Amino acid sequence: MTTLHPDQHAAGRLAGLVPDPGAPRPWDPVTGDGTLVDDAYGRAPLVLGDRSFGSVTDTVCGYVEKGPGRWWMPTFLISAHVAALVPLMVGYLIITGVGVWGLNNRIDWAWDITNFVFWIGIGHAGTLISAILCLLKQKWRTSINRSAEAMTIFAVICAGLFPGIHVGRVWMAWMLFPIPNANGIWPNFRSPLLWDVFAVSTYFTVSALFWYMGMIPDFATLRDRAALRMLQQGGPVPWSARLRAYAFGLLALGWRFSQRHWQRYEKAYLMLAGVSTPLVLSVHSIVSFDFATSILPGWHTTIFPPYFVAGAIFGGFAMVLFLLIPSRELFPGMKDFITLRHLENMAKIILVTGMMVGFAYSMEFFIAWYGANRYELDVFKNRATGPYAWAYWTMISCNVISPQVFWVRACRQSPLVIFLVSLAVTVGMWFERFVIIVSSLAQAFLPAQWGMFYPTPVDILTFVGSCGTFLTLYLLFMRFLPMFAMSEIKNVMPQANPHAGHDHH
Repeated sequence: MTTLHPDQHAAGRLAGLVPDPGAPRPWDPVTGDGTLVDDAYGRAPLVLGDRSFGSVTDTVCGYVEKGPGRWWMPTFLISAHVAALVPLMVGYLIITGVGVWGLNNRIDWAWDITNFVFWIGIGHAGTLISAILCLLKQKWRTSINRSAEAMTIFAVICAGLFPGIHVGRVWMAWMLFPIPNANGIWPNFRSPLLWDVFAVSTYFTVSALFWYMGMIPDFATLRDRAALRMLQQGGPVPWSARLRAYAFGLLALGWRFSQRHWQRYEKAYLMLAGVSTPLVLSVHSIVSFDFATSILPGWHTTIFPPYFVAGAIFGGFAMVLFLLIPSRELFPGMKDFITLRHLENMAKIILVTGMMVGFAYSMEFFIAWYGANRYELDVFKNRATGPYAWAYWTMISCNVISPQVFWVRACRQSPLVIFLVSLAVTVGMWFERFVIIVSSLAQAFLPAQWGMFYPTPVDILTFVGSCGTFLTLYLLFMRFLPMFAMSEIKNVMPQANPHAGHDHH
């Protein structure tokens, strides 16, 4: 053990004053992961397994070319059958009417808008990982950004379902857009509901472009590998192999790995990252305006925009971990790319954003008390002690208490503990939206207007179907598209450093 400070030791070694032992990096004796041990000889690696550039390409492309394994087809069939509940329930809703939901004269926003806000929040982690961490030059994002971006797209697709069917007459949903009809009736641009249309559609468009553009070099790699296999076969080429080569060639948009292509790609990627960054803050802020601009006690509060944004990042990271932890166990070699260092960093973000959400919960009560508004204070007291207290305390337990285990280092480095906490946070964030929407509407100013909301099987099965839709789309992504940005992973490997072979740093 050296007595020198790590910075002094590294400086002396690079200057040739301290000999470099040349020993391999130390490994954590408990987890067996070299990314969790910091020493004086350099930063912890972001890719394990002493991989070469070729092995990274073979592994990532192998997920698409060879398939994920026998577990994929049964899982896909189950999720696809669950997703089929969406058209069934929506069709039944259109034929029968919104009376099949549990809504009543007082609670006209309930299960459907809860699901809309929930899915919009899930989609925020992808843009945060891809755009904001990219601008901040956080290299650990490279192994998780592609999957997080895909989750953003799929979550926004699931979210867009609910406002359309909530209008009751689904065939009139086109009036949400600024298209004048024969009577010259324009949508109300002062309504935050219309702001949602523009914010969510813009967010989806930019996120989709960001996601697709990042995959263009990987599509070109898959195209070239497919074409090379066709040339090596010599005999008749199966139609499936030919279709794969043509499909990847079309998606690659003529990419040829030239210096000009890389230069323009990096400029465009940086520009889209800059455009996406304010969208993370604006989209869920505008969603919160649906509530904050009203005069209803429990909704009319200025804390909602930052509160909703922090909660969206909180729930989004939980969903990313909820899907990536099983994925790294099922896919061979994925643990070399998604290491315990990645999981620990995301667990720290969940801890920080969870404390921000807990602070917002407490500030709601403080603002209601400090504002001396009896109706506002009664609403928040009713949340904690009224008929929906079970939902409120479920929210507190999942969102505030469960992330506190990450103060213990062993817990935030345990995939099982992280998975369980991410599951609890995902459940808690749904209950948060349910508590905000339903408990504020359940008790109006007059006791004669008080009422309870009870979800019907149609309510429940529509949400379950949206979960199946999300999982089905994610399984298709894992099967047919590259899960990792190969060029970005190679950029954080030691071989990318031109001086790596000289000082072993």
